[in-house]
Amino acid sequence: MSEAIRGQDGLLRCPWGLSTADYLEYHDTEWGKPVHGDLELYERLALEAFQSGLSWITILRRREGFRRAFDGFDPAKVAAYDDADVSRLLADEGIIRNRAKIVATIANARALLALDDTTLDALIWSYAPDPAPSAPKALADVPAVTPESTALAKELKRRGFRFVGPTTAYAMMQACGLVNDHLTDCFAR
Repeated sequence: MSEAIRGQDGLLRCPWGLSTADYLEYHDTEWGKPVHGDLELYERLALEAFQSGLSWITILRRREGFRRAFDGFDPAKVAAYDDADVSRLLADEGIIRNRAKIVATIANARALLALDDTTLDALIWSYAPDPAPSAPKALADVPAVTPESTALAKELKRRGFRFVGPTTAYAMMQACGLVNDHLTDCFAR
């Protein structure tokens, strides 16, 4: 039996997707849908790193603030940030003001630009599990880490990326559709 819950609209969803209006929108339209493009994946990687130790709703509600503060997550612009930009970001109430995460986001833009043999898109998507894992029936069936996320985190770190451990890598894989962890009976599956 699935743990999917029927919403007011009659659709079955993953339980977390019904907890707030923000989550409902995110669950229904974005989470688990394939994301491609270096800029798009860089943004997701940055947001997942900022989420580390916090709830996703905290990041989701500040997403526009992050986009504004980090120049739309344009890697070329962020890679050029200096100490004055770090100070500006540490004073920005529209984002999470964590020095290590801010510095990591800048370092990750530089690491992305330093990729000379691949794109971030190709690199990340090369770790999508094949074959795809079976659909989880319950939230307890959804892992926090997989061999693929561990390998992806290791490769990203080897290439100079920061704040990308196996759990963060797996959360990004879920959010960006490399894996589909919507529950078996969830309409978004």
